[in-house]
Amino acid sequence: MTLFEPQWEQLPRPEIAQLQLERLQSLLQRVHRNVKFYRRTFDRLGFLPEDCRSLEDLAQLPFTTKHDLADSYPYGMFAVPLREVVRIHSSSGSAGNPLVVGYTSRDLRTWAKLAARLLTAAGVTKDDVIQITFNYGLMTGGFGVHYGAELLGASVIPTGTGNTFRQVQIMRDYRTTVLVCTPSYALVIADMLSATGIAPQDTHLKLAILGGEPWDEDRRREIESRLLVDTYDLYGLSEAMGPGVAGECTRRCGMHLNEDHFIPEIIDPVTTAVLPPGATGELVITTITKEAVPLVRFRTGDRCRLETDPCPCGRTFARLSRIEGRTDEVIIIKGVNIFPVRVGQILGALQGEPPVYQLIVGREGHQDYLEIKVEVRESIFFDRMTAQRELVNHIGRKLAQGIGVNPRVKLVEPHSITREAETSPLVIDLRQ
Repeated sequence: MTLFEPQWEQLPRPEIAQLQLERLQSLLQRVHRNVKFYRRTFDRLGFLPEDCRSLEDLAQLPFTTKHDLADSYPYGMFAVPLREVVRIHSSSGSAGNPLVVGYTSRDLRTWAKLAARLLTAAGVTKDDVIQITFNYGLMTGGFGVHYGAELLGASVIPTGTGNTFRQVQIMRDYRTTVLVCTPSYALVIADMLSATGIAPQDTHLKLAILGGEPWDEDRRREIESRLLVDTYDLYGLSEAMGPGVAGECTRRCGMHLNEDHFIPEIIDPVTTAVLPPGATGELVITTITKEAVPLVRFRTGDRCRLETDPCPCGRTFARLSRIEGRTDEVIIIKGVNIFPVRVGQILGALQGEPPVYQLIVGREGHQDYLEIKVEVRESIFFDRMTAQRELVNHIGRKLAQGIGVNPRVKLVEPHSITREAETSPLVIDLRQ
């Protein structure tokens, strides 16, 4: 089985716009009626849902941000009663509180269908064995791809993250044909194949579906040459749904965005003006069919382009370029978004005062790491080594709980971290 829906995926552009408008009008009515945040926002502007008569009217409305979601913790953005929510996920937030999203039964069915569409576009069929190494947990990670693969009738191996030796063993023994992971982890797997003496041609791999972090054509070529696979980009974000928002087809000229369920905009991140097709800016998404937590003009922070000309494959949905970076301070490590300010909040709670700290992101081999330098009082350096280790371990545990990644913690003397942008900014990314 495949899931190609030409009645939607090949709609003429004017019909896509009309469908989006009808669904947008319904969405605005629902959020105005059921979500206090949007009702207050609309009323403050003097905007009524019936004032939306064209897609251009959407630009009259303000943006929804990660801060808004964090401030509404846990259920303030839900548009349905909790009894109708069958799944709850969350991700780290920028203002202390996690970003909580929910799904109705229909939301989960939609998620599965859209993920199945994108898998089909990349050439996945019911005959494939799909190994998913994304995280299974509160983050949406592996679930969308999992649902989509099962809907296609493919065999799914939900290995989750970590234990690369075991991943490779399963890949070989279970005859995995499709690998789903982050681009950096694909190269870690390639390293493990080399270390264990397994040649790529001795596996059954043919495709790799890659997402969760930015990557470029050089990395694509490296992965394909080392694993002997075709690679396809996949885009999703927990706030909008999860993996299944957009993905590449076999022509690989941009990621098809499921426009019958999402309205994309590209804005100038500074002026917030809406940019024309082909211009690079920040992606903004409006979820026009999601029931539990619909979002109006959500700022993703992802920098990319949007193309609306038809793809050679025949699909007419707009295509996202590869994600080119962020418009905010968020750093992405192993597919996890990390807010530097959140690190400061955790450290401040531990120390009882605003901390001086610095994040250093690097790469060893093909694996990213996060080191966090923390200034501590001078007396700690005169304490016994055991006390220092206990403090480092305590800080590390609290940070891992708060940001979703295990960092390396390094204690440094007072005044050793400066705030001059040229010499010691808040974040130093050595991967660039």
